[in-house]
Amino acid sequence: MAAPRYKTLVDALASGIRSGRLAAGTRLPTHRGLAAQEGIAVVTATRVYAELEAMGLVSREQGRGTFVRDIAVPAGHGIDLQVVATDAVDLNFNYPSLPGQADLLRQALRGLAGSGDLDSLLSYQPHRGRPQDRAAHRPAPETPGLGADPDQILVVNGASTAWPSPSWPTLGAVRRRRRRAHLPGFQGARGGLPAGPGAPPVTPRRTGPRRPRQSVCAPPGTRDLHHADPAQPPRPGHAGDERTRLIEIARRHGSLVIEDASYAYLAEDPPPPLAATAPDITVHVTGLSKNVATGLRVGFVVAPADRVPALERAIRATTWNTPALTTAIACGWLDDGTVDHLEARKRDDAKARQAIAREELAGLPLVGHPSSYFVWLPLPDDARADRLTATLARRHISVSTAEPFTTTTHTPQALRLALGSTDLDRLRATLRTVRRVAVEDAYS
Repeated sequence: MAAPRYKTLVDALASGIRSGRLAAGTRLPTHRGLAAQEGIAVVTATRVYAELEAMGLVSREQGRGTFVRDIAVPAGHGIDLQVVATDAVDLNFNYPSLPGQADLLRQALRGLAGSGDLDSLLSYQPHRGRPQDRAAHRPAPETPGLGADPDQILVVNGASTAWPSPSWPTLGAVRRRRRRAHLPGFQGARGGLPAGPGAPPVTPRRTGPRRPRQSVCAPPGTRDLHHADPAQPPRPGHAGDERTRLIEIARRHGSLVIEDASYAYLAEDPPPPLAATAPDITVHVTGLSKNVATGLRVGFVVAPADRVPALERAIRATTWNTPALTTAIACGWLDDGTVDHLEARKRDDAKARQAIAREELAGLPLVGHPSSYFVWLPLPDDARADRLTATLARRHISVSTAEPFTTTTHTPQALRLALGSTDLDRLRATLRTVRRVAVEDAYS
């Protein structure tokens, strides 16, 4: 039996996109244009584009048309992260984007095109950023008390370039390759200092054979907004004690604290960061990849004055400078309030997604902050996370185990679900499948 005409057309267009014959960014014919070109009804053309969009191969922009998506991104975000098929629902990696962000970028590019200083964007920039760019990183609502001198601010090529999060896969790979074990000392403080997902409590003295020189943490009160810990539920209300203890331990051991605030914007009423309480021993790192867009890789480092020269030399030796074009867009959005607006909308978006996760996965032992874009699903001792990920992959759902995010020898059996990379209706349906598979394979 021959396939329906629209299915044949969907397959042909999908093949063209996947092979590269239809390049990313190509504008496809209008619905009426496709109908006339292929001799089909307009309603059938609409159905063709709807299926291609559901497969993640095209995107529709209101008033502009239908465009071929760049399916090479995200094909795989690192050697320890799974490759995501174009027709899979990605709960493996977060790249939350709000409606209208493409229009904001279009407006920003028009504004730059009309500016009188375009030549400067084609030149090398100062290693730590131009003075006006560093001044754009003012104290924000999520960082009360962080009023740093612009001379202590450096512009970097993304927050993870300055220093990766302790549970970020790249850090684990670096640590394994270089055989260093001192970095993740301050991941949290709940009766101890867990070094990574599921790790036993440690203090900096036990993290390696040498006294640690750096310890990485999330701002107290916002830790579970990052990758969280599948072995420990959040305990709100302990940020003050955490801060005091972390600073005390850092000073006792002569450690420099590297404070990762990439997700701090999701906290409604966060306490002051460590950099506000102990600015002489804290390097505060943040960026715009999480709160604005993953492609806008511009970060900011607030450092003690005596550390700035060494950081500037490190930038020179690695990235030389942050690209001027993206820096100009980022700092323009910081100045005109666009970043504040997007952060507020994403806080609401993250809460809505967490609410869906807790509704659809009710009864399962979830771990995560109610305002986070992540949630962990710890598994029973006799269950295998890799088996569940394989089962879900066969159902076109991509999730991660705890292994890429673990910085110790102990890896808990848990699934990490990223909630920010699909629309709400599809997220709800996908989580129902995750629940069904988890109950059948692990909790039965």
